[in-house]
Amino acid sequence: MYQITHLPNGLTIATAEMPHMTSVSLGLWVGVGSRYEAAELNGVCHFIEHLLFKGTKKRTAKEISQAVEGIGGYLNAFTSEEATCFHARACYDRFEDLLDVLMDMLHNSRFSPVEIAKERQVIKEEIAMYLDEPQHLVQELLNATIWPKHPLGRPITGTNETLDGLDRNKLVAYLRGNYVAAKSVLVATGKVKHQQVIKAASRYARHFQNGAAPKSVPAIDGQNAPRLKLFTKDTEQTQLALGIRTCSRHDDRRYALRLLNTILGENMSSRLFQIIREDHGLAYSIYSTPSFFEDTGDLVISAGLDTDNLPKTLRLILRELRRLGETAPSAAELRRARDYVLGQIDLGQESTENQMNWIGEQLLGYGRVFSPSEVKRRLRQVTSGQIRAVARDFFRPDRFNLALVSPLKSANRLAKALSF
Repeated sequence: MYQITHLPNGLTIATAEMPHMTSVSLGLWVGVGSRYEAAELNGVCHFIEHLLFKGTKKRTAKEISQAVEGIGGYLNAFTSEEATCFHARACYDRFEDLLDVLMDMLHNSRFSPVEIAKERQVIKEEIAMYLDEPQHLVQELLNATIWPKHPLGRPITGTNETLDGLDRNKLVAYLRGNYVAAKSVLVATGKVKHQQVIKAASRYARHFQNGAAPKSVPAIDGQNAPRLKLFTKDTEQTQLALGIRTCSRHDDRRYALRLLNTILGENMSSRLFQIIREDHGLAYSIYSTPSFFEDTGDLVISAGLDTDNLPKTLRLILRELRRLGETAPSAAELRRARDYVLGQIDLGQESTENQMNWIGEQLLGYGRVFSPSEVKRRLRQVTSGQIRAVARDFFRPDRFNLALVSPLKSANRLAKALSF
């Protein structure tokens, strides 16, 4: 299903042919994100992402949008901790139009000083918007708590101060030095032929910068006790985010952790949703999410609730974490969790965009693409005992990090609760 070709300059071409579809999704991935940034350059990858939409040598910013939206397509981009992706989707017969736009953006953007100044202000407004959203603010506060003085703990957007220090020379130098062929992957999924993509992409290959793949700063584990960080803000609710350091994407325990997360808080059937919302009515929204990086990972439990309910909610959350380490889930609970995850994988395969993300993330993260059948096989092999074992490995006080955005002036009385 997946075909992969490495061009002589190091650029990787990957496709998933879906002949029954009428669309094609195209993603230009670069294995560089916020964790590759020095402290003084925090936000540079996200800034570059914005600027690549601001005009090239042959298209204005408006013409970039029109070139895709004018053919009924969709164009967007995102920056994460370890990758940046520019992606587009349109009818399959417009594949070469999409490719030309994405390649033009990456290789011919002007980085006009006027546009840099305007976009710097736009990103500052984006940062201000996030800071006004307690659900987002608490996640940034949590990252800084889990990964103190490390790039993973810094905001992907950067800060007002670091943005002011990013001028045209620094932006262009970072792009040329890090967005290199060896770290780039072009992914096409949908009604498209692999050889068609290779032939079209080869015309642009010479424009990619050569050079060694950039290196990131290792995430050193120096935590030996729970951490708690409170941001006092006049809000109607307290936003809670409990982050637990786990394992990297290369650790085989990730399969058991994926199922554990489903049991714990991924959906409405999960323990946390049923206990916190359905049984006790303490929160409207509560969920858990795992993240896996090159050398570390985390599992985050998030909730919004009345401040008076915070102590009880935290006790119930910690009780469930303790239970998972003490007692393996039943065969029926494990089966439901597994069937849910397998079903989500199957549903995701129906979308050209999901397929594009699946391939891009895995090629950058692993250097290969795991087929859905391979991932499903590994998930089917997970036992209840393995789920209990990963809970024991990770659900420990020296891995707990609690962030709160709340009207509370102090959260010292909650610190003891984190010590089980």
